[in-house]
Amino acid sequence: MLKKNEIIDITITSATAEGNGVGHTDEGIAVFVPLSAIGDKLSVKILKVKKTYAFAKIEKILEPSESRIVPDCPYFEKCGGCVWRHINYDEECKIKQQRVVDAVERIGGIHTDFKPIIRCNNTLRYRNKAQFPIGKDRDGKIQIGFYAFHSHRIIDCDDCLLQPEVFSKVMNITRKFIAETNTDIYDERTGKGRLRHLYIRLGELTDELMVCYVVNGNGLKQEDLLIKMLREELPNLKTVVFNSNRENTNVILGQKNRIAYGNGYITDRLCGLNFKISPFSFWQVNRSQAEKLYSKAKEYANLKSDEILLDLYCGTGTIGLTMAKDCKTLVGVEIVEDAVKDANVNAKLNGIDNARFICSDAASAVKTLQAEGLSPYVVILDPPRKGCGEELSETVSKMQPKRIVYVSCDPATLARDLKYFGERGYVTKEITPCDMFSRTAHVESVCLIEKQ
Repeated sequence: MLKKNEIIDITITSATAEGNGVGHTDEGIAVFVPLSAIGDKLSVKILKVKKTYAFAKIEKILEPSESRIVPDCPYFEKCGGCVWRHINYDEECKIKQQRVVDAVERIGGIHTDFKPIIRCNNTLRYRNKAQFPIGKDRDGKIQIGFYAFHSHRIIDCDDCLLQPEVFSKVMNITRKFIAETNTDIYDERTGKGRLRHLYIRLGELTDELMVCYVVNGNGLKQEDLLIKMLREELPNLKTVVFNSNRENTNVILGQKNRIAYGNGYITDRLCGLNFKISPFSFWQVNRSQAEKLYSKAKEYANLKSDEILLDLYCGTGTIGLTMAKDCKTLVGVEIVEDAVKDANVNAKLNGIDNARFICSDAASAVKTLQAEGLSPYVVILDPPRKGCGEELSETVSKMQPKRIVYVSCDPATLARDLKYFGERGYVTKEITPCDMFSRTAHVESVCLIEKQ
């Protein structure tokens, strides 16, 4: 039986969804080891022991995996963002591909045609959005960065290799402003203080920059100075917004924005269309990779000019609008009111007049549309991490669309939902994984589901 603090040798043979390597003792006990790579032969120290598994940390690498590389980020082992900076990209893609296959086959009991993962051309600087918590350490030093894994302890960070370099400039300007003005910093333990988060968005193709400050109140003292400092050093600054969040909550954005400079939004292009992006707008964090994902979704939809397309969880309409010209009518459904407003604006912006957007939860909207006699030929599903669930799967199935295109950000809930659809007369024809967030644990998938 393993004991805490015991040192053992182990070989890593697989990896978890969270990025831990997994090896097994001679007795079959699974040992989870962070920062390990498949193929590593390690000496590890046992930290916690359960009945059938244990957690350990690396004491010594006895023989490194062929896929192991030297991490290129000084924050990698502290920050809760990346999990794969210590292995090469080929290995990362293999792990993510296998994660999707394992989930669908083991949880869903489905064996289908799995296409090779859509790889990311650039694994650096691809994010167009960042949300940095702002706080102080025990000595009162300002901290702007990321939360450590599974905590609310801020890891102070000058630069992130997933973010555009201009984001670091915004962080540095913010630090300078705080120091010069002694700006009051929010303390989540007490609920007191003013400045909570720094939120930045960038248009990849337009290079338009949005800077948003989340405050416990209406704004900051000496806002004019802050805006002056930003404008002097950031020629691509398009707008500055103050978001008010007075709630003692982990939710970053409050419900009220105040525009302090510019018009409150930036623009960018996706699949040949123009989109307005406000602080509340859903916009794919990796725009270039989103184009590949949407292209595969469009291929699976295979729309004809006389067909109705129903886009559930449509957000600001991005997926549906990129397919609108290929169908008779697009109906988008989204529960977030501001997203629906953005979707209508985006449709008008691109001269799309065959789109209708409804503010409702997906399950209720489908029932309403069904009562109206709407008969979509193709349904697009792009749910949050929790997936669709059995109720919505049942409701969509009753509409009897010919094809369902399911875009998933979680292989486990995808597998569960594919099983639900299978029980209702639908067959999963093909699945293509997509690496939207290189170096992190996340993997997306797009699936073609057809009526039998």
